[in-house]
Amino acid sequence: MKLHISASLKYRLPEPAHLMLQIEAADGGGQRVIDAALDLGEPAQMARVRDADSVCTPLWLHAEGALDVAYHAIVAVERGDADLAALAPVPLHRLPADAILYLNESRYCPSNKFHAFVDRRFGELDGGAKIQRMRDWIESRFTYVTGASDAETGALDSFVERRGVCRDYAHVMIALARAAHVPARMASVYALGVRPQDFHAVAEVYLDGDWHMVDATGMTRPSECARICVGRDAADIAFLTAYRAIDFVNQSVQVERIEET
Repeated sequence: MKLHISASLKYRLPEPAHLMLQIEAADGGGQRVIDAALDLGEPAQMARVRDADSVCTPLWLHAEGALDVAYHAIVAVERGDADLAALAPVPLHRLPADAILYLNESRYCPSNKFHAFVDRRFGELDGGAKIQRMRDWIESRFTYVTGASDAETGALDSFVERRGVCRDYAHVMIALARAAHVPARMASVYALGVRPQDFHAVAEVYLDGDWHMVDATGMTRPSECARICVGRDAADIAFLTAYRAIDFVNQSVQVERIEET
């Protein structure tokens, strides 16, 4: 499947500001960037850095006055939709080094607080079957409510309130998976089926020797997603991080399927 992706960001900068931008679709890991163009306006400085997982390449910017970004890409998504329930767990002593980090608690995913619930609710299951049941449990009990959370809302808050947006669903999914000793991380993606259309967040779990996307909102599937970047939780994958106060003007995201002829 090929996706046509467009994203634009406009912000006013009352003071000169350092910013980290993560909006470019990654090349590799089940997808291939066929064509891409990124217009950053005229930042005073720009530098690319490779992230720790070698999935994406964040951009460091230093800009004054305004940030005006336009991104367009065509991405071929080559990953399929795995049968989660059929995926085997990986023994902890056989995990690769880059997966071990994602067993641990992080800012928005206090997984240690979920051990008792996971043992009681999902204890009879293992591996992908347990992850599938967790995903289904979240989707059936949570309500998607725009504006129901903010930058301080973590997995425990969302678990109690049973509502939120995609990042909240992903945080709970990640916390439950880590509590079951399955490495789990967060991915930002461009995806079909997201309403309202925006940058989307999903979980990824390490099973059967590879990372697999899990969208607890039920909006989209791995075969319909173009990964941008990954991290421990929302703090690592934000599309824009500003190290000064900035003012939102507008932003838009569009993702469309390219019909094959």
